[in-house]
Amino acid sequence: MNNFKKVGLSALAGSLVAFSATAGEMTVSGGAALYMTNGAKNAKTTVSNDDHVTFSGTTELDNGFEVTYSVQLDGDEADNGVIDNNSITVNTNGMGTFTYAGHGGDGAMSAMDDKTPNAYEEAWDGLGTGAIVINGHSANDMITYKSEDFSGAVLTVGFVPAEAAGSTSGNESTYVDWGVTYTADAIEGLELGAAFGTTEITAGTEVDESTMYAKYTYGSFTLGYQSSEYDAPTASASDDSVAWGVSYQVNDDLSLSYNEHTADVGSSATDQESDGYSISYTMGGMTIAGHKNEMTSVNGVSGTDDEGYEIMLSFAF
Repeated sequence: MNNFKKVGLSALAGSLVAFSATAGEMTVSGGAALYMTNGAKNAKTTVSNDDHVTFSGTTELDNGFEVTYSVQLDGDEADNGVIDNNSITVNTNGMGTFTYAGHGGDGAMSAMDDKTPNAYEEAWDGLGTGAIVINGHSANDMITYKSEDFSGAVLTVGFVPAEAAGSTSGNESTYVDWGVTYTADAIEGLELGAAFGTTEITAGTEVDESTMYAKYTYGSFTLGYQSSEYDAPTASASDDSVAWGVSYQVNDDLSLSYNEHTADVGSSATDQESDGYSISYTMGGMTIAGHKNEMTSVNGVSGTDDEGYEIMLSFAF
């Protein structure tokens, strides 16, 4: 009787292992980073860390679809070590990819907030509380569709329902956006993109956002230009911005860049202007990067200036 139980348990264990291998596969990735930051003029330099582990499970359905669930455990000091980004993705293998992001969703506009080339971060990064940046919404409970590549063109559509908690930076409003990126075969190194987003604040009242960019790579240099608009119900609440940048790939590991960003703030006669330098060096799974940025007339307020820097050391595993 005991021998029979042992055989039965062994057979059951074997079947469970076989089922697990057939059903799908699990992958684990992660990273850790240290930051030295000075985010405001005359402020103290601070040191912080960011470490995370991402677990992903993928299975293939009988119809060829691939379903992936991903969850990130974030040890960031600011998050006090919690579950962070999490999503379910369905890859149709021919008709595009659908993603539901419980946290960390990214739509067409937010993915194009500043596509000008940089070695580390944008010219406005880390500066100015209330600084004007036209970037749509990154939101919880966001549903995103991304098409297949059609001769260099890729369509992205993002949607956040009104009932989604914190759907539009705290406003219970419906948000939808769409965008297209295009890599030209006829002109090697040229990339174009445009995105449009709409937030319905109340019935009949909307905020429309749009952005367009062009980026061209020639040899080790990449040059980019971008124009964006934020069209609110009143002129004083409407803004627009332009940005440009140039990066230089010194070698496979080292890159440098310079960027500028100017926002025409609707409620002010003074433009918000930013510029910055950044550098990045990668050696295997280690990256050392940093930037030094300056901003004048934050949110269009004359005399409200800011400057800061950040140095990062990260490891991927």
